[in-house]
Amino acid sequence: MSSHTRGSADESRFAGSGDKREFLTFSVDRQLFGLPLASVSDVLDARPLTPVPLAPPEVAGSLNLRGRIITAIDVRRRLGLPAMTPGAEHMSIVTESEGELFNLIVDAVGEVMGVGDDQYEDNPVTLDATWRRFSAGIYRLEEGLMVVLSVEPLLDIGSDQVMA
Repeated sequence: MSSHTRGSADESRFAGSGDKREFLTFSVDRQLFGLPLASVSDVLDARPLTPVPLAPPEVAGSLNLRGRIITAIDVRRRLGLPAMTPGAEHMSIVTESEGELFNLIVDAVGEVMGVGDDQYEDNPVTLDATWRRFSAGIYRLEEGLMVVLSVEPLLDIGSDQVMA
């Protein structure tokens, strides 16, 4: 990992060596996102969800994964986008926070991508304020921008309810 820092709390979680960082790429509403590979536990196809009564709209439900009940988060709703149409194809990325597993529901999962430090930029001022809360920066790629999601704020749904 590169010896310089950018001041981001998530920077230490980016897996990689030298000046490359590795991300699992995925898309939500045709936007490319990256999740630091070190924060990914599993990638799943669509699974049946059990609704959670009185849960915030971002909580799509829960599911049983190898004997563990995990909370499914609708990343579209979390980013302030319209919910996925019922029956639409989607995939899930399993991540862990403070010993708990979470299932991030996304439109599609791409590939593991290594990107160079020279492609990194802080969040642009034009990035939507909601997205800025969840972004650890962007990478400029030939095919467009990849927004790097910061897992902890994305999963911190309870504090949103208190702030509202």
